[in-house]
Amino acid sequence: MDNFFTIIGGMGTEATETFIHLLNEQTPATKDQDYLNYILVNHATIPDRTDYIMDHKKPNPFLPLAADIKQQSQLQPAFFAIPCNTAHYFYDELQALTTIPILNMPHETIKKIKTMVPNARKVGLIATNGTLHDGIYDKEIIDAGYELFKPTAEVADQTMELIYDDVKQKDYVDAKLYHDILAKMVDQFHCDIVVLGCTELSVAQQRAGDHGYPVIDSQDVLAKRSIELVQQLRKQKK
Repeated sequence: MDNFFTIIGGMGTEATETFIHLLNEQTPATKDQDYLNYILVNHATIPDRTDYIMDHKKPNPFLPLAADIKQQSQLQPAFFAIPCNTAHYFYDELQALTTIPILNMPHETIKKIKTMVPNARKVGLIATNGTLHDGIYDKEIIDAGYELFKPTAEVADQTMELIYDDVKQKDYVDAKLYHDILAKMVDQFHCDIVVLGCTELSVAQQRAGDHGYPVIDSQDVLAKRSIELVQQLRKQKK
């Protein structure tokens, strides 16, 4: 198979399904052969990333992630996409295992803010407690010249409820809760744009209906970047 990439997914499976839907929906295609070539590794049994980040006595997700990267590298994909923000806690260690590039989801996301909201100054981040704690977005946002705003404890708790209690446990999106979180980040805390720093929040964005809040969806950015890279590869091969 030519011009293919590998998706390391399953964190969680519903979020990975949304990522695949975005890939297929946004690929400019008029026939079967126009769609992307990719291998999906839906490794659903990878231990919870937030649990480990908050308590290193919990099972370490790096071990199965590393095994997946090593195994898939033997197939020589053009690149890897990992549609899980919290897993990027291990980004440098995983990249060190292979010469094949791994797309950096937080980096790609923050790069796009200038295009979406050119005058943005204050960037809000909603995500798992693991991502908020490990700072994988902090440096990207600050280095890009923005003011970083992390949610209050109340908003962080609401976000975890949406991610874990609703999407992960029940495959359900509480649209009102999601919109309330965004309203607080934008209207109360005056964020110019809100980063959806968890793929379960991407599920909420897809299912919760229209709203007027300025958000940047990390999973959507990763899908678009994957499509762009494959199209570049195909042009080079012609």
